[in-house]
Amino acid sequence: MFAATLVAMAHTRFELLSVDLEEAREHFFSLLVLSLAALFFLGVGMALAAILLVVAFWDTHRLLALGSLAGFFLAVGIAAWIFAMRKARTRPRLFSASLSELRKDRQQLISHL
Repeated sequence: MFAATLVAMAHTRFELLSVDLEEAREHFFSLLVLSLAALFFLGVGMALAAILLVVAFWDTHRLLALGSLAGFFLAVGIAAWIFAMRKARTRPRLFSASLSELRKDRQQLISHL
């Protein structure tokens, strides 16, 4: 009876681990696809906007337009890098729900013995 309970608990925990892995994998791939799409479209849009501004100010302030755009792109790139690093550091721990349940199981087993 006790062995059957242990096996059932282990089976449940392994199922929970597999669900955690699947969720982490799906989250990673959806984030990757969305990030790549956003980078592509933002890159194309910003390049076209930069070309438009440089052509518009070609006769009067072309160096100012180029310098301003370069500064803007660098500032946005640095801000995006900082945001990405912060997000990478604050991601939820992998298997946190499974580890919590295993701790509870261990405490219950210790209290029953």
